[in-house]
Amino acid sequence: MEPKNEHYFYVLECGDGSYYAGYTNALEKRLAKHESGKGAKYTRSRGPLTLIYHELFETKPEAMKAEYAFKQLSKAEKIAYIRDGKAEQT
Repeated sequence: MEPKNEHYFYVLECGDGSYYAGYTNALEKRLAKHESGKGAKYTRSRGPLTLIYHELFETKPEAMKAEYAFKQLSKAEKIAYIRDGKAEQT
């Protein structure tokens, strides 16, 4: 059996309205970690958490590049990215 090659960039909306962006190769498992308070220091005190966006990539570098690019965006650009599924080209 061939191992799955799944790499996710994902965005959580926190209870305070902020976004948390991350990378994982096991999305459901990572979400469970966040919900249990063991996922990331940032999300521990900002529940409830809602998965509002995710993208699947073939390689880890591609997913991490998407995460980095998302983190460089303004809040308005992040909202547009989530709505449209991609960054706007300027």
